[in-house]
Amino acid sequence: MKVWVFSEDAGGAPSPISLEMLTKARTVGEVGVFFVGPASDTAWSALGAHGAATVHHLDPGDALPSAAAGAAMAELVGPGDVVLFGLTPTDRDVAGRLSARLGVPVLSNAVDVKVDGGVRAVNEILGGATLVETAFTGAGPHIVVVRPKSFTAEPTGGDSPEIVSVAMPQVGHAGEARIVARHEEAAQGPKLAEADVIVSGGRGLGAAEHFGLIEELAGLLGAAVGATRAIVDAGWVPYSMQVGQTGKTVKPSVYIACGISGAMQHLVGMKDAATIIAINKDEEAPIFGVADLGVIGDVHRVLPKLIEVLKSRR
Repeated sequence: MKVWVFSEDAGGAPSPISLEMLTKARTVGEVGVFFVGPASDTAWSALGAHGAATVHHLDPGDALPSAAAGAAMAELVGPGDVVLFGLTPTDRDVAGRLSARLGVPVLSNAVDVKVDGGVRAVNEILGGATLVETAFTGAGPHIVVVRPKSFTAEPTGGDSPEIVSVAMPQVGHAGEARIVARHEEAAQGPKLAEADVIVSGGRGLGAAEHFGLIEELAGLLGAAVGATRAIVDAGWVPYSMQVGQTGKTVKPSVYIACGISGAMQHLVGMKDAATIIAINKDEEAPIFGVADLGVIGDVHRVLPKLIEVLKSRR
């Protein structure tokens, strides 16, 4: 069985989730990578180090990549293959197009993939309280979209892979859209999805002007800043900070939840953190059900004291 992993260029490197999926793929069968974006020795080295022996490379130039990638992959994958995509915008777009071209289903939001006499995707339901397994019954290919942080990216120290260039297929009007400019939101500190420590704020802060406490604490800890959907929707902070089911899935060593009640939508995005510290004045808040350490108190009193202590130790 061959396992294909879709990877997109991310600033000259493979997307982080593709390296996570490669770690899983190499335990299942023969690994193939379909990489979209400009050629990069850094990307090839990273893919090889994580177990890729062969990389099929498509460079779409300034064209939107999804239509061409879906068409090209449809010519490469075989009936019994497994194809892994990440839960990112481009990955999901290509997965849908590949599904339509091949006439096969997609199982999405998977946290694991099992191959033992068949192919099954494992999903979390009820906020992660229950796992369910869904089996493919057709001949395949079997397309699975995987949630970030489901697997830990672990390099094997492999050599650079063989690169196979893939010609741009003709996809008609679907391939006519062009990228005319790119704008990346300015950010300070560690990237949220990759941070080892995250400090997040919720509606318990009371008002947007109090979010500065979260940013100050994060700065002292060298942490990334996160937020709940409620305060993103309220316009306090940008969507790029949102943690949860419709935001980013994170898995830091330490997650500090400040004024966050613990709605299921938020919990599914951070519950796998190694250590969860919750600060909330409501002792019945659901966040305490997943916290390793709980502080029952008003964030407006607890955070200034914590910040003061940290500053005194610098």
